[in-house]
Amino acid sequence: MDTTGGAVRARIVLVPGFWLGAWAWDEVAALLRERGHDVTALTLPGLEPDHADRGSVRLDDHVAAIEAALEGEGPVVLVAHSGAASPATVAIDRHVDRVSRSVWVDTAPVVDGHAMDPSFEGDEMPLEAAWEDELEQGSMQGLTDEQLDEFRERAVPEPAGAVRDAVALRDDRRLDVPATIICTAFSAADYRAYAEQGVPFLAGVLEHRALELVDLPTGHWPMWSKPRELAERIAEVAGRA
Repeated sequence: MDTTGGAVRARIVLVPGFWLGAWAWDEVAALLRERGHDVTALTLPGLEPDHADRGSVRLDDHVAAIEAALEGEGPVVLVAHSGAASPATVAIDRHVDRVSRSVWVDTAPVVDGHAMDPSFEGDEMPLEAAWEDELEQGSMQGLTDEQLDEFRERAVPEPAGAVRDAVALRDDRRLDVPATIICTAFSAADYRAYAEQGVPFLAGVLEHRALELVDLPTGHWPMWSKPRELAERIAEVAGRA
């Protein structure tokens, strides 16, 4: 809360995508704090390096961690990256009155019944299983060799529940929570085109009633490739909260 002028400044909650912990947001979080924002970066359950049983972690455990971060005074700007879209959408659905705005970093709010990969087998998904595909798709654009090395070294296998479980949404008021998609690996025009073509992961783009799309051309991990620009866009959204 910012009491310097009597105004309430929105808290910012940063949720990383697959394989990542709070550390992924370190530079962006620092830049936002320099601007005076109250920032919380999450490590979702099962993404701790020493977690003993990732196979027991479910999507709802990720939702609960986000719900806990939403508690407290003042408006919240919820920022979700990549695969965090599913638990973030559910958290907003359950707590519409706590989230002032949402930001989706190279991802989008999902629709009822969506699952990242309902047929996924096993207890966890390691980064290495997707590494070559991500490289070929250009997702790593803008990352240095040092950043790629750190990513591989620090990545934690994603719990299968977060990959396989479907979301259950009940409150249509979530569709009126102002939302901003920061389009990085694909342009805003591509996001809309793919949604209109029926890409399941982007169905929420057509459903949401208070959505804007902004471009930040880079790869899928802008918190590393363009941290200052990403922080500026998040701060701009938070300033409207």
